Amino acid sequence: MSPDFALFASPAVIHTIGTPWLWGGTIAVVLVLLVMDFAITRRPHEVSMREAIGWTVFYIALPIAFGIFLWAGHGSTTGMEFFTGYLLEKSLSVDNLFVFMLLLSAFAVPAALAQRVLLYGIAGALVLRGIFIALGAAALATLDWAFLLFGLILLVTAVKLLADAAGGHEQEVDVSSMKSVKLMRRFMPVTDDYQGTRMTVRQAGRRALTPLALVVAAVMATDLVFAVDSVPAVYGVTGDPFLVFATNAFALLGLRALYFVLHAALSRLVHLAYGLAAILAFIGVKLVLHWAHGIWSGVPQIPTAASLVFIVVVLATVTLTSLRATRGEQRHAGEEPTVVP
Repeated sequence: MSPDFALFASPAVIHTIGTPWLWGGTIAVVLVLLVMDFAITRRPHEVSMREAIGWTVFYIALPIAFGIFLWAGHGSTTGMEFFTGYLLEKSLSVDNLFVFMLLLSAFAVPAALAQRVLLYGIAGALVLRGIFIALGAAALATLDWAFLLFGLILLVTAVKLLADAAGGHEQEVDVSSMKSVKLMRRFMPVTDDYQGTRMTVRQAGRRALTPLALVVAAVMATDLVFAVDSVPAVYGVTGDPFLVFATNAFALLGLRALYFVLHAALSRLVHLAYGLAAILAFIGVKLVLHWAHGIWSGVPQIPTAASLVFIVVVLATVTLTSLRATRGEQRHAGEEPTVVP
C-alpha cells in the first residue's frame, strides 16, 4: 500500500494527526478569522485593489506558515499532503468564484455589498464542507468501496466539465428559475430594493425578505454542489480528516479578497474548465486505483508528490494558454475599472 493511504490499512480505523488541541486550535483560528471578516464587512464599502491584494497576501501566507508547521512537526509526508490538498482546493475554489461572479451580476448586487455576500457564501461553504468531511471519513472507515464511489463521482464531474467546456456553453444565471429563490418567494414577499446589509425588513405590516437574502440563499445552494465534488477530491490526496478540513478551510477563507483581485482576470481564464476536468479525472483515477489495490496488490498507486506536480503543471498550462488565447480581447478592451464586483 502506498504511503498516501497507509492510514487506511484497517478500514475500521482512521489515523489522523488531528489531536484535540490541534483540532481546537485550527477551528478557533478559522472562527476568529470569520468574525474578523464579518466585522470588516459590517460597514458596506467598495473594496480597493490595494485592500484586496493585502488580504490575499495574508490569506496565502497563513496556509504556507501552517503547512511549514505541519511539515516540521509531523514530517514531510503530512506536509506534502497538506500543500497538495490546499493547492487542489484553491484551484477548485477559483471555479466557485466564477459562479459567485455570475450570481452577483444576476442579482445586481451593489458593489458595497459584494464582499458581504461572498462572506456569507464562504461561511456556508465551511459548514457544508465540515458535514461532508465527517460523512466522508465515516464512509472511508466502514465501506471498502468508498474510494471507488468517490473516484467515480470525480470522473463523472470531470466528464461534465469537459463536455460543457468543449460545447462552449455560456454560463448564465436565470434568477427566476432557481429553486432556492422560488422556495423563498413562496413563503415571504421580497422587497424591490436592497436595504443595506439587512436580509429582512418590515413592509406593509409584515416581514419581507430583501434581495440580499435571495442572493445569499443562492450562493449557499451552489456551495452544496461544490462540496459534493470538492471533498471527495481532497480525500484523493489524503485520508486524514483533519488535513481535509484544514485544506478546505484555508482555501475558502481567502476567497473574499481573491475575488476582487481576480475579478478582471476571471473572464480571461477560458481554459480553466479543461484544467479542472483533467485534475478531477486524475484524482478520480487515483482513488479508483487505490480501491483496486485493496483487491490486488499489483495495482500501481499514484504518490502524493506526483499529484502535486500534475496539479501545478496543469494549472500553469491552462493559465498560460488562457492568457495567450485572450490577449487580443485584452488589447481591445482597454482599461477596466480597478474593482467592479
